[in-house]
Amino acid sequence: MSALAHVPAASGQSSAPPPPPRRGRHRLLPYLLLLPGAAWLFVFFALPLLQLAAASLYDPAGSLSTGYALTWAFGNYPDAVQAYWPQFARSFLYSAIALVLALLMGYPLAYAIAQKAGRWKNLLLVCVVAPMFTSFLVRTLAWKTILSDNGWVVGLLRDVHLLGPDGRLLATPIAVVLGITYNFLPFLVLPLYASLERLDPRLLEAASDLYASGWQAFRRITLPLSMPGLIAGTLLFFIPATGDYINAELLGTPNEYMIGNVIDSAFLVRLDYPQGAALSFLLMAAILAIVFGYLRKAGTEEVL
Repeated sequence: MSALAHVPAASGQSSAPPPPPRRGRHRLLPYLLLLPGAAWLFVFFALPLLQLAAASLYDPAGSLSTGYALTWAFGNYPDAVQAYWPQFARSFLYSAIALVLALLMGYPLAYAIAQKAGRWKNLLLVCVVAPMFTSFLVRTLAWKTILSDNGWVVGLLRDVHLLGPDGRLLATPIAVVLGITYNFLPFLVLPLYASLERLDPRLLEAASDLYASGWQAFRRITLPLSMPGLIAGTLLFFIPATGDYINAELLGTPNEYMIGNVIDSAFLVRLDYPQGAALSFLLMAAILAIVFGYLRKAGTEEVL
């Protein structure tokens, strides 16, 4: 070894390390991969959003026959709130009640599938997702049949005297809330299942060995570990439920209309584009404020 250590280097060979590879092209590659998606979002999301923002500032005195002009009419926003604040409040109230009902049903369901279903797990997951294979409209129309005055649900409730002889469920707030709960329930169950499925049962066994009650084990182990799925599921449920208008249209009456029904009517029936655009931006702003406040309180790391 000592003799080899003193052997001189061969002529023409350099002991300097090779130059580092050029990294410029590699640095641009991620941005090039993002380019198609960014272009899609710009053309089909950002540009329509800017156009909608401009429409919300049109002169409200215009029309399709006389034409609209961008007059920076910021008064469209307070006018919209003043005219339709009950529909705004009703949208958030119905969505919140439906979310509570979905949590009461969805959390035990997700836990049972994730921890107790065994070989039936895949079949139960298919049952949760199967209604999504059918049109949203068809599912809501099915609930219209189920809750009809001559349906078995109303008949049963009348028989047990929970409804009077002339009592009904259809065309009431109850029907609208039930429809929202049913239609958006899978959006809550699936993220919850994904979190609960990773829960190690040995943690619950250890809690039992330490004489923790079932409630204490749930509060200190199951619930904290399922928080990412719980937060994601509640957001995926609440956001589309607030803007929904199909359930109120088919299962309710104008007395149960939500803000989505007003926006739909403004654009497609009354052709009042400034008011419809202003209402859309107000709804987006309210939802964003709730989401950011919710994530700030819960912690954004919980959904990562």
